[in-house]
Amino acid sequence: MGLLLLKRLLLQSRKSKLIQDASRVGNDEEEYDYVVVGGGTSGCVLAARLSEDPSVKVLLIEAGGSGQALLFTRIPVAFSLLFHTEHVWQFYTEPQAGANGRKKFWPRGKMLGGCSSINAQMAQFGAPGDFDRWAEVIGDSAWKWESFQNYFKKFERYTPHPDYPDVDLSLKGKDGPMRIGYFSDVSQASKDFIKACNKVGIPYSADFNTSKGTLGVNKIMTYIDETRTRASSESAYFTKDVLSRSNLKVVINATVTKILTEKVGDEIKAIGVEFAKSKDGPRYRVKSKRDVIISAGAVHSPQILLLSGIGPAAELNKHHIPIVHDLPGVGDNLIDHPVVDVYFRNKNHTAKFVKPQGPLDAIKLVGSVLQYYVTKRGAMTTNFGESAAFLRSDDPKLFSENDFPSKLNDTTSAPGSPDLEIFTTPFAYKEHGDFLFPMDTFAIHAVLLRPKSKGTLRLNSTDPWDSPSMDPNYLAEPEDVQKLVRGLRLIFKIAQQEPLASHLIHTDTNSLLDHLLHLKSDEELEDVVRERVETLYHPTSTCRMAPLSEGGVVDSHLRVYGVKGLRVCDASVFSEIVSGHTAGAALATAEHLADIIKRENARV
Repeated sequence: MGLLLLKRLLLQSRKSKLIQDASRVGNDEEEYDYVVVGGGTSGCVLAARLSEDPSVKVLLIEAGGSGQALLFTRIPVAFSLLFHTEHVWQFYTEPQAGANGRKKFWPRGKMLGGCSSINAQMAQFGAPGDFDRWAEVIGDSAWKWESFQNYFKKFERYTPHPDYPDVDLSLKGKDGPMRIGYFSDVSQASKDFIKACNKVGIPYSADFNTSKGTLGVNKIMTYIDETRTRASSESAYFTKDVLSRSNLKVVINATVTKILTEKVGDEIKAIGVEFAKSKDGPRYRVKSKRDVIISAGAVHSPQILLLSGIGPAAELNKHHIPIVHDLPGVGDNLIDHPVVDVYFRNKNHTAKFVKPQGPLDAIKLVGSVLQYYVTKRGAMTTNFGESAAFLRSDDPKLFSENDFPSKLNDTTSAPGSPDLEIFTTPFAYKEHGDFLFPMDTFAIHAVLLRPKSKGTLRLNSTDPWDSPSMDPNYLAEPEDVQKLVRGLRLIFKIAQQEPLASHLIHTDTNSLLDHLLHLKSDEELEDVVRERVETLYHPTSTCRMAPLSEGGVVDSHLRVYGVKGLRVCDASVFSEIVSGHTAGAALATAEHLADIIKRENARV
């Protein structure tokens, strides 16, 4: 009881440092050096790093509340229980022609920490070649892996684990705010998946996040600390000391409605933002002396630009929005990682009771929660995405020319970069966790890491509270489907390998399960891919860092073309989607921008 009271007091103290009364900052008299719009994965980093300089004033505005104050963000396994709550944006895509005309659910974090507060905590950063490609696209070597890798180390605090002694500690960050390690629970089937992958020709990788590259298989590192608690950008960067800084203010539950600009001669300058607590509530305004930095994510960042009159002229005219600056690339290049799930019957008892389907499950859940709070062990500590393999769809050891004669275009970022990820979860699910299977299961998932299909983000209306129109254009390119079919074929092969095969009941022909799926033709599997495809929650590149002539929105310093004092910093600026999980690159991008701005200030 005393421990619970202490936790409650600490959270209440934290909450008191977050500003809920918008009128305390929303007046035309108060001016900030930097206004950060969005307290998600990147926004918390920027606000914390920029406010390290006591001579500058920083304001962060977040549409949601504190993620860390929510129990289900802190318990590693519980994140999906937030998907249909007020703490998550309830987005749906446009009907996807390549996915049988279905709209796809796209949950996005509406809280401090953003999606780092509700993701599967998988700490894989992408491939070195991804960032070399960014540098090539934008023409700035600072984004090359050789240089940019230092920003992963800057946010990382890797804690060694005795079960994983082959991690080279000289390559890991030791002093960063984000705790990373091997502290999540992992099922025996996921451990044996690694050995099964080795048998089919996928090598073991001691660490996916080094210059040696990403290819290989292992248990995934996680953003989970030694106490088996999620590390989000909020918990890592918005510590008590940071929130106590007199030059940093954090406003929560406030939605930015537009960027304020002024035109002097031929120059357009961002001078602040307008925001409100509710759709019908009063509008507040704050001024910025140096930069407005939009860090609202790949969905909201382009939406805010468009609502502010910055974007393609045709789109702005369509909604009768006065054109501040015609910037054609805003909202283009929307790309996401599509995933297809495969379901197997598991001989072992699983932790499917985390979403109880009856009294016995409820009893098990209570016991597991007690175990978590007393020992910090057990089912509550799984991050859910337990083991992963990163590979190439053109690897002849895995996809021989005899069995796979079709030559597919290489969409990878480099010869040593993957275009497929195969990962495991300790039990199967559908509909983002809304449906759990009645029997014990094990799932293996195929992810296309470098899809050719790209889509767009556009406005549905001029109302900032309306969802924008999101069209990732899933599977528009036939080769995307063919590569996912290869991923399914590999899953079937891995599932038949020992020691994993001994965990699975391959004789179970229940129609809910996939033990007969390997008998289907490639054409039939293409239908399965289109029927099952879902998001891996990784939309990027809608405010792309690229030359203006190539549809870019920001330059190498993340400055919006044509608007002085305006930057974007989040996954929307990725020149190309990374070959893995996006949170790490979003954190590193924010660390890099913070240093860019500090260097600029030092020259003033």
